[in-house]
Formats: sequence, structure tokens, C-alpha cells
Amino acid sequence: MSFGTLAPPRAVGILGGMGPAAGADFVRLFVQACSVYLQAHGLEVKDQAYPEHWLVQMPVPDRTQALQTDPQAPTGPAPHMLQGVGRLAALGVRSVAVACNTAHVWHGQLQALFPQLRILHIAHETAAFLRAQGIDKVMVLATAGTYQTGLYHAALQAQGIAMVVPNAQGIDQLMQGIYTGVKQGDLPLATRCFGEVLQGLQQQHGKLPVVMGCTEIPLALPQSAAAQGVELVDPAWILAQALAKQAYEA
Repeated sequence: MSFGTLAPPRAVGILGGMGPAAGADFVRLFVQACSVYLQAHGLEVKDQAYPEHWLVQMPVPDRTQALQTDPQAPTGPAPHMLQGVGRLAALGVRSVAVACNTAHVWHGQLQALFPQLRILHIAHETAAFLRAQGIDKVMVLATAGTYQTGLYHAALQAQGIAMVVPNAQGIDQLMQGIYTGVKQGDLPLATRCFGEVLQGLQQQHGKLPVVMGCTEIPLALPQSAAAQGVELVDPAWILAQALAKQAYEA
């Protein structure tokens, strides 16, 4: 099979910067997802087979902090994300992935202002993936902002999937691992924080599949002892596969 029997891939975009390490890692996941797609469809894996893809890696104000104050503040994340998606639209992309879970609180606003684009939704893609796998109960590790807005709860509930989350102390520990750990380059601290939260949940609920609902968590949780032998679900990888499909099939 060649691209003679498959439409040439379309340009796609990635909105990053939330944080920068997660945005850069998402590009790696997207390229990997493209390789998997090409191999699955019997296409030659070569440089020229990969779609044009653009990463807008711009500083975006803290999403969780904005949710605790004013989500639409002119100094908050919304104007920056709108500007970033606008730049991607100007580059001719047709589909966009947002490399941050909490930022999907503004998904509806972004989609409404850019109807010519398809902006993928990380929680909806993840919930559909879990349902297809026959999974009906998961643990979700995420930011305080993601929990506060019910981002994953709504998407999972729509697919009939139950959700287990940490207590307030566990959420604080996750935030420490994300902000003081991954975002400041202290991965050992992040691994310890994430692992301790997961271990506490396992003592109460057993070894359920774990949705790593923040793009920083997959950078450190897999190295923890508590994560060994556990099914870790990376929404960023699911989103990357969905973006690759958009590039090749949309």
C-alpha cells in the first residue's frame, strides 16, 4: 500500500507550553503514533511519510490557579491558548491536540472560536478507549483543577466507567510532584510523590488501571514501585494516536 491509495496526510497542530516538558514529550508520542499507524496500514515508514505537524510551545499562565480565581481573566490562560490555536490555524492545520489535561476546561471555548478546526478532547478520547477495552473502573491521578472541574468524571460517566480519586492530602501530594517535581526538574521527588499517592489508593481499592490524567505524571509515575505490574493508561498517548488518525484519515 502507498499514499497513492491513501490521501496525503494533513497538517496537524499541537498546543504546548503547559508545561514545556510535556509539550515536547507529546511531539515524541505523536511521531511514535504515526509510526504505529504506518506499520499497521502496511505503509513504508520513512521521513516523507510523516505528516506536517506544528508545535506552538508558548508560556501559558497556570490553569489550576486560574480555575481557583477567574477562568476568563485577561491575564489567565484563555487568551494565550486562543492566540496559540490562532497561530496553528494560520499555519493551515486542520486538527489540534492540546498537550495539557487541565487546559481542556477551555476546550468548548476554543472549539467554538475555531469551528474550521477539529480540536480533540483528551478526556473523551480516553474514556472511549477504556470503554473499548471493557474497563469499567479506574483510578485517576490528575491536578486539583482537573478534579475540581469534573473533566474526567463527566467523560468516564458518559461511558459507564467508575472513577476512584485521592483524598485532599493525596491531591496536595500530586500537586507537589507536578509542580516541585516535574516542572522544576526533580523527577525523583515526583516519582516518590506519585508513587505514595498510588500506593495509598491501592491499599483501599486494589490494583485498578490508572489513568495518568496530567501530562507530567507519565514522566515520573512509571518509575515508582507502586506502578509495577499496574495497567497505566496515558491519555497523552491516546490523544497522540487520535491526532495521527486525524492526519492520515480526516
